Amino acid sequence: MPEAFIYDAVRTPRGRGKADGALHEVSTLGLATTALGAIKERNKLDTKLIDDVVLGCVDPVGEAGGDIARVAALTAEYGDHVPGVQINRFCASGLDAVNFASAQVMSGQHDMTIGGGVESMSRVGIGASGGAWPVDPTIAIPSYFMPQGVSADLIATKYGFSRDDVDAYAVESQKRAARSWQEGRFAKSIVPVKDVNGLTILAKDEHMRPATDMQSLAALKPSFAMMADQGGFAAVAIQAHPEIEALNHVHHAGNSSGIVDGAAAVLIGNAEAGKAAGLKPRARIRAFANIGSEPAMMLTGPVDVTKKVLKRSGMKLSDIDLFEVNEAFASVVLRFMQAFDVDQSKLNVNGGAIALGHPLGATGAMLLGTVLDELERTGKSTALITLCIGAGMGTATIIERV
Repeated sequence: MPEAFIYDAVRTPRGRGKADGALHEVSTLGLATTALGAIKERNKLDTKLIDDVVLGCVDPVGEAGGDIARVAALTAEYGDHVPGVQINRFCASGLDAVNFASAQVMSGQHDMTIGGGVESMSRVGIGASGGAWPVDPTIAIPSYFMPQGVSADLIATKYGFSRDDVDAYAVESQKRAARSWQEGRFAKSIVPVKDVNGLTILAKDEHMRPATDMQSLAALKPSFAMMADQGGFAAVAIQAHPEIEALNHVHHAGNSSGIVDGAAAVLIGNAEAGKAAGLKPRARIRAFANIGSEPAMMLTGPVDVTKKVLKRSGMKLSDIDLFEVNEAFASVVLRFMQAFDVDQSKLNVNGGAIALGHPLGATGAMLLGTVLDELERTGKSTALITLCIGAGMGTATIIERV
């Protein structure tokens, strides 16, 4: 079976996902085009070598609809021959896009592909594409549907994470992200977003709050208590987990992922395609996996899928040098560390979505690029990237530096 190598990875900065955010004036297509254009220009890439473009997008409606991957390839001037496909596995869409692109290469059907993702959360609102799960009682009731924030509080309650625990984790995420920018750790992969005149709109992640401390977070009220109590979801949580007497509401905007805009792209190919393009591989895709997890708890998928991908790859947890676990909510990462006894010094070492933001369809590809840069910076070898997913799923990918 051919190996799938990573030849390059780029991302835009993350802009605050509000009307006054720096990237609000940039369309979803413009963000995706920026990432694809950077892959082409940085690598002096002959796009005749590209067999497919796979992009994650969680709300593919309006300007983000109509197969954003195909039209972005056209606007990035890849040529009419380059196809594209949009995929949606909620928060893991960007990582799964890389996995899908890698699978095309590993199967021998394609030689060089691009995986990545895009989300303009300031222009296409979260949940804009709708869905049956929250509103159709034939699935909502038997699967104990509840909003993700309530599920995050359920995880914290069940596994014993206090308000101080989740806030302390959030403070550390902010510190690590600020340090990474100060030390230039993101410089290799960041592609500034420019306007039609070529002027830079945004060159640095905009969501960060480096001055965050325990005192400032303590002033924030829990975000999901009213939703849980008045919406009846607290009762649903206790129905699903009767060992819980009452929910401990610990999550708020400061220890949950930020709403942002952004895009990312990862260049994947076999050895022959890389040689034809004059490129040296940076890493190989060692393994990837998906799994379904409990829908009510919803956000524990990273634990389940990590067990699966390690077993399938024949690797042990001790074989992994660095971990990227998406910071959808602080309790998600704390549960991962608790389940595997992972030292925090190996996990999300450059901060995560609490500080930097979570552009849903792009985040997984961003995490892969970030940890690849960190492997190269530190001389380490292997990394595992994983994300929790709506409706109870998990996706994980293991990469190995070459």
